[in-house]
Amino acid sequence: MGFSDELELREQADAAGTHVYELLNARVADLAIGLPFAAMLTRELHVLPDDHGNRSTGADPSLRGMVSGLRMSDTVDSLALLYLATVQALAHGTRHVLDEMNAHGHHIHTLVATGGDAKNPLFVREHANAAGCRIVLPREPDAVLLGAAMLGAVASGHMASVVEAMAAMSGTDRVIEPSGGAVVRYHEAKHRVFVRMYEDQMTYRAMMEAGG
Repeated sequence: MGFSDELELREQADAAGTHVYELLNARVADLAIGLPFAAMLTRELHVLPDDHGNRSTGADPSLRGMVSGLRMSDTVDSLALLYLATVQALAHGTRHVLDEMNAHGHHIHTLVATGGDAKNPLFVREHANAAGCRIVLPREPDAVLLGAAMLGAVASGHMASVVEAMAAMSGTDRVIEPSGGAVVRYHEAKHRVFVRMYEDQMTYRAMMEAGG
């Protein structure tokens, strides 16, 4: 993959007056026609998304990203597959954090998604399925603006307390439930690959350090 597929996609988005992510989501959906579920498209393509290091759970800024399964392809379809694999990798990174927290006494089964990524249905769906958690989407997707409005309501005396403002001004728009069955089994395997890629990078590092 190179610049030609990215440029082609940007040109298509500009011409259609839309965003490249909407085009990528649509391309993923087209590529998945005939498959039991879209996530299967990345069966042979795996990503470790630590290009800028890892904050959790490794807390290692020296980690680097990895990709397994690249082909000699320079098309929008190949870019769409890498996009899907990267979204899944981010979702499995979230699951890695949740698994660690749950192993230490927490019982997390619901996530609240806000911000720009919450507007991307593919991003939300893959997070629900990879993490095995329901995703709650609030009525107001911009949490920062809503929080500022709540504080303003309290400061102006319109609301008696932040708790009252939260109850009056926030709420749930939609809830995305994780899929079951074959999707669960697929993401279990995908998560084992995700963790193994992290372990393999540690192995490569140790081998190179041992070699001087």
